[in-house]
Amino acid sequence: MGQEQSSCIDASVTPRTLKDRSIESVAEFMRDGRDKKVVVMVGAGISTSAGIPDFRSPNTGLYENLARLRLPFPEAVFDISYFRSNPLPFYTLAHELYPGKYRPTIAHTFIRLLADKGLLFKLFTQNIDCLERGAGVPADKIIEAHGSFARQRCIECRCPYSSEKMREAINDRKVPHCEKSQCNGLVKPDIVFFGEPLPAEFHQAQFLPRQADLCIIMGTSLSVHPFASLPGFCAEGVPRVLINLERVGGLGSRADDVLILGDCDEGVQKLAGALGWCEELDRIWNNTKPNMGATVRIGEQDRKPSDVDLDEQVSKLTESVDRSLRISNGHADMLREHLKEKHKVWMSAEIQRAGVDDQDLHAKAASSSVD
Repeated sequence: MGQEQSSCIDASVTPRTLKDRSIESVAEFMRDGRDKKVVVMVGAGISTSAGIPDFRSPNTGLYENLARLRLPFPEAVFDISYFRSNPLPFYTLAHELYPGKYRPTIAHTFIRLLADKGLLFKLFTQNIDCLERGAGVPADKIIEAHGSFARQRCIECRCPYSSEKMREAINDRKVPHCEKSQCNGLVKPDIVFFGEPLPAEFHQAQFLPRQADLCIIMGTSLSVHPFASLPGFCAEGVPRVLINLERVGGLGSRADDVLILGDCDEGVQKLAGALGWCEELDRIWNNTKPNMGATVRIGEQDRKPSDVDLDEQVSKLTESVDRSLRISNGHADMLREHLKEKHKVWMSAEIQRAGVDDQDLHAKAASSSVD
């Protein structure tokens, strides 16, 4: 499937399926009495209002905040080679991210409502936080493209590991090992690390969007392939609804694309309002908050994390790592090599950008230190 054109469709072009490119028209299409197969695709943006930072946002993304931890580079926390040599940073982070600490968002609850109404055909998620499951989306409807905390196994013999024991290990910030005495390999959740293949379930299901009658994409930059190619598999004439902070992935280039730009929860509430589902959405979302006293209305939902909240989270992580982690000489060497590579990339970019004489730039490189 090739790249779609990136320019928005001209406003004068008439949709093939919808009456017009509006939320109301999408709602009318969903309520027309005919069976629908709705495919939903989501990324970290639907979980940020739960208090979980996404990965790539400037200043608040997980990778940028992890740069303050004692790691050779932020992505190392999800690098399988680094995990083999030092699993402690991942398990320190897992202590903060493990399912049960965060409440599903309104966007998660909307997907549950689609399932309750028999409309959800398949949910493709890039998220590892299991909040879709927490919202009550049936497991057989979920394709976790990057894995999740739902299952875990030994990275050597692939033997499954008890969820209860994994929870205990993560709560205690301990590194679990395979229970087979002849193995004793490291255990990790079935989260896809850098250097590992995507789950077989994803590859088996990636063409299901071809069967969709409607596609809803939420909270994703669509920058990571092969997930980013999924909306392109929808047939021409199938409405594709993007609920996102910004336009991504060529969405808006087809006649039946509808863009609802802004906060995911707010966009979902607009669509639910057009569908007449607000009371149901409110009731189901209200039940996702444990040990609740008074009923909480959607308009009074949990506040989103501020920069101060994120600083506190990162500070806690840093303190935990400082207590439990001592970078070996080998890891220090890895850091130096990583910085050298970063420096080379920067120098190459400077040559291309400024057209500066090679010798001048190499002279600058020789005079600068990355150790």
